[in-house]
Amino acid sequence: MNLVFLGTPEFAVPSLGALASHGHTVLAVYTQPDRAKGRGGKPTMPPVKAAAIRLGLPVRQPERIRRPEVVAELAGLHVDAMVVVGYGQIIPRSILDLPPHGIINVHASLLPKYRGAAPVQWAIANGETVTGVTAMRIDEGLDTGAMLLKAEMPIGESETAAELSPRLAVLGADLLIETLRRLESGTLIPEPQDPAQATYAPILKKEDGLIDWSLPAGRIFNRIRGFQPWPGAYTFFRGQRFHIWKGRPSTEPAPPARLVWTGRCLLAGCGAGTSLELKEVQLEGRKRMPVPAFANGHHLSENELLGS
Repeated sequence: MNLVFLGTPEFAVPSLGALASHGHTVLAVYTQPDRAKGRGGKPTMPPVKAAAIRLGLPVRQPERIRRPEVVAELAGLHVDAMVVVGYGQIIPRSILDLPPHGIINVHASLLPKYRGAAPVQWAIANGETVTGVTAMRIDEGLDTGAMLLKAEMPIGESETAAELSPRLAVLGADLLIETLRRLESGTLIPEPQDPAQATYAPILKKEDGLIDWSLPAGRIFNRIRGFQPWPGAYTFFRGQRFHIWKGRPSTEPAPPARLVWTGRCLLAGCGAGTSLELKEVQLEGRKRMPVPAFANGHHLSENELLGS
């Protein structure tokens, strides 16, 4: 097929690579403009742009995909289909109607569950044990288009969003190739989504990472896993932001919202009589460290308060 690819994050890179390696002709790659990053504010190219350059593909970085000159440019390419993987801009109707096979999106959930910008993170944070990817036709709604194919993947008991996302990206690339093959052969039957089964995975905000110690340990554990690498899961300890990067539910007791050092493990008291054993933490302005190093360096008193 002759295609245009629209994508930006690392999650989209395997899909772009799969298109190139399976004989599809990618006439252009559209991605977000370079953005300033880091303390120095140096412009940094999106992962998809870097991948496209390695593959020798032409790159376009319009500020707004809906601008008339960009729509005209896309129309002039006369592609069979367009592929969107995490592009980061809403595709307007003027573009949706251009390709005869439509615009195919690889979405990192089993739609209609977890529509929205952060499906991987919220699936883990909500305690799901199975997730997957869906190839769908984009329409004017938010991830509401007809589903073409799905593929499932189990979520590991301690797997984080940062660990799951690359696995889903590879699964999504494979699903994309199969979707395009079956589109060409005319053997795909689009399936409408059931709105009654839909859930929403909104873009993450910094405050989503703030730990509510009234929740049971299992739910806090899931949020720690789901909100990596950003915003992380954090509380406050002695007036400083205190990130918890690794932990696990424990059967040992601890008072709610209190930090208890037993001499061999560090417990944080949670709701419903549960506790969380902390494994790796980070105090504001310092590096991540294993709990024994943290405990040895801070002379913990009995039942230190968390969240103040």
